[in-house]
Amino acid sequence: MATALLIVHDLFAVALLGAITHQTLATWAPAKPRPSAFFSRFRAVHARRFANAVVALYLAVAALGTVLYLSFKIDVQPGLELDRHWPALGLFDLKEDFVAIGVGTLPAYWVSWRSPSLDRRMRATLTAILAFVVWWSFLVGHVVNNIKGFGS
Repeated sequence: MATALLIVHDLFAVALLGAITHQTLATWAPAKPRPSAFFSRFRAVHARRFANAVVALYLAVAALGTVLYLSFKIDVQPGLELDRHWPALGLFDLKEDFVAIGVGTLPAYWVSWRSPSLDRRMRATLTAILAFVVWWSFLVGHVVNNIKGFGS
Protein backbone atom coordinates (compact mmCIF):
# COMPACT_ATOMS: atom_id res chain seq x y z
CA MET A 1 0.00 0.00 0.00
CA ALA A 2 2.81 2.41 0.90
CA THR A 3 4.52 1.80 -2.43
CA ALA A 4 1.34 2.65 -4.35
CA LEU A 5 0.93 5.83 -2.28
CA LEU A 6 4.55 6.75 -2.95
CA ILE A 7 4.02 6.38 -6.69
CA VAL A 8 0.92 8.60 -6.58
CA HIS A 9 2.82 11.06 -4.36
CA ASP A 10 5.65 11.17 -6.93
CA LEU A 11 3.29 11.62 -9.88
CA PHE A 12 1.55 14.55 -8.18
CA ALA A 13 4.97 15.97 -7.25
CA VAL A 14 6.09 15.89 -10.89
CA ALA A 15 2.89 17.66 -11.97
CA LEU A 16 3.45 20.27 -9.25
CA LEU A 17 7.06 20.67 -10.29
CA GLY A 18 6.04 21.35 -13.87
CA ALA A 19 3.30 23.81 -12.96
CA ILE A 20 5.33 25.86 -10.46
CA THR A 21 8.40 25.89 -12.71
CA HIS A 22 6.39 27.10 -15.69
CA GLN A 23 4.68 29.76 -13.60
CA THR A 24 7.95 30.93 -12.06
CA LEU A 25 9.69 31.23 -15.42
CA ALA A 26 6.70 33.05 -16.90
CA THR A 27 6.63 35.42 -13.93
CA TRP A 28 10.33 36.25 -14.01
CA ALA A 29 10.65 36.36 -17.80
CA PRO A 30 10.93 39.79 -19.42
CA ALA A 31 7.60 41.32 -20.39
CA LYS A 32 8.76 42.03 -23.95
CA PRO A 33 11.20 39.28 -24.94
CA ARG A 34 12.47 38.80 -28.46
CA PRO A 35 9.86 36.90 -30.52
CA SER A 36 12.21 33.97 -31.06
CA ALA A 37 13.33 33.82 -27.41
CA PHE A 38 12.73 30.67 -25.41
CA PHE A 39 11.03 32.58 -22.60
CA SER A 40 8.51 34.19 -24.95
CA ARG A 41 6.71 30.85 -25.00
CA PHE A 42 6.36 30.91 -21.21
CA ARG A 43 4.72 34.30 -21.40
CA ALA A 44 2.23 33.02 -23.98
CA VAL A 45 0.39 30.99 -21.30
CA HIS A 46 -1.28 33.04 -18.59
CA ALA A 47 0.60 32.29 -15.37
CA ARG A 48 -2.46 33.23 -13.31
CA ARG A 49 -4.20 30.08 -14.53
CA PHE A 50 -1.63 27.96 -12.72
CA ALA A 51 -2.41 29.31 -9.24
CA ASN A 52 -5.34 27.04 -8.39
CA ALA A 53 -3.56 23.99 -9.79
CA VAL A 54 -0.40 24.78 -7.82
CA VAL A 55 -2.33 25.17 -4.56
CA ALA A 56 -4.33 21.97 -5.11
CA LEU A 57 -1.29 19.95 -6.15
CA TYR A 58 0.84 21.32 -3.29
CA LEU A 59 -1.80 20.36 -0.74
CA ALA A 60 -2.26 16.91 -2.32
CA VAL A 61 1.48 16.23 -2.36
CA ALA A 62 1.85 17.45 1.23
CA ALA A 63 -1.09 15.31 2.38
CA LEU A 64 0.27 12.20 0.68
CA GLY A 65 3.70 12.95 2.13
CA THR A 66 2.14 13.18 5.58
CA VAL A 67 0.52 9.77 5.13
CA LEU A 68 3.82 8.28 3.93
CA TYR A 69 5.82 9.89 6.74
CA LEU A 70 5.07 7.10 9.22
CA SER A 71 6.34 4.46 6.79
CA PHE A 72 9.50 6.52 6.27
CA LYS A 73 10.11 6.90 10.01
CA ILE A 74 9.58 3.19 10.70
CA ASP A 75 11.03 1.51 7.61
CA VAL A 76 13.62 3.82 6.07
CA GLN A 77 15.02 6.19 8.68
CA PRO A 78 16.41 3.51 11.06
CA GLY A 79 18.46 2.03 8.20
CA LEU A 80 19.77 5.46 7.27
CA GLU A 81 20.74 6.06 10.90
CA LEU A 82 22.51 2.71 11.16
CA ASP A 83 24.45 3.48 7.98
CA ARG A 84 25.27 6.95 9.35
CA HIS A 85 23.68 8.95 6.55
CA TRP A 86 23.38 12.00 8.78
CA PRO A 87 23.63 14.59 5.98
CA ALA A 88 20.76 12.94 4.09
CA LEU A 89 18.63 12.83 7.23
CA GLY A 90 19.45 16.46 7.95
CA LEU A 91 18.42 17.47 4.43
CA PHE A 92 15.19 15.51 4.83
CA ASP A 93 14.46 17.27 8.14
CA LEU A 94 15.07 20.60 6.41
CA LYS A 95 12.71 19.47 3.65
CA GLU A 96 9.97 18.98 6.25
CA ASP A 97 10.52 22.51 7.55
CA PHE A 98 10.47 24.01 4.05
CA VAL A 99 7.23 22.18 3.18
CA ALA A 100 5.61 23.62 6.32
CA ILE A 101 6.79 27.10 5.32
CA GLY A 102 5.33 26.49 1.86
CA VAL A 103 1.96 25.52 3.35
CA GLY A 104 2.01 28.75 5.33
CA THR A 105 2.88 30.71 2.19
CA LEU A 106 0.05 29.22 0.09
CA PRO A 107 -2.72 31.63 1.21
CA ALA A 108 -0.63 34.71 0.42
CA TYR A 109 0.47 33.13 -2.86
CA TRP A 110 -3.13 32.37 -3.86
CA VAL A 111 -4.39 35.85 -2.95
CA SER A 112 -1.52 37.48 -4.83
CA TRP A 113 -2.51 35.64 -8.01
CA ARG A 114 -6.24 36.29 -7.57
CA SER A 115 -5.79 40.06 -7.09
CA PRO A 116 -4.22 41.63 -10.18
CA SER A 117 -3.90 44.97 -8.39
CA LEU A 118 -1.27 43.61 -5.99
CA ASP A 119 2.43 44.24 -6.51
CA ARG A 120 3.96 42.17 -9.30
CA ARG A 121 7.23 41.74 -7.37
CA MET A 122 5.43 40.28 -4.38
CA ARG A 123 3.66 37.76 -6.63
CA ALA A 124 6.94 36.85 -8.31
CA THR A 125 8.73 36.48 -4.97
CA LEU A 126 6.05 34.25 -3.46
CA THR A 127 6.07 32.12 -6.59
CA ALA A 128 9.86 31.83 -6.45
CA ILE A 129 9.73 30.81 -2.77
CA LEU A 130 7.23 28.07 -3.55
CA ALA A 131 9.29 26.97 -6.55
CA PHE A 132 12.37 26.68 -4.33
CA VAL A 133 10.45 24.63 -1.76
CA VAL A 134 9.02 22.32 -4.43
CA TRP A 135 12.37 21.78 -6.16
CA TRP A 136 14.19 21.26 -2.83
CA SER A 137 11.58 18.76 -1.66
CA PHE A 138 11.58 16.90 -4.95
CA LEU A 139 15.36 16.56 -5.15
CA VAL A 140 15.92 15.72 -1.48
CA GLY A 141 13.08 13.19 -1.50
CA HIS A 142 14.59 11.40 -4.47
CA VAL A 143 18.12 11.46 -3.08
CA VAL A 144 16.98 9.97 0.22
CA ASN A 145 14.90 7.37 -1.61
CA ASN A 146 17.88 6.47 -3.79
CA ILE A 147 20.17 6.03 -0.78
CA LYS A 148 18.05 3.48 1.01
CA GLY A 149 15.13 2.77 -1.25
CA PHE A 150 11.54 2.66 -0.11
CA GLY A 151 10.56 -0.68 1.39
CA SER A 152 14.05 -2.19 1.31
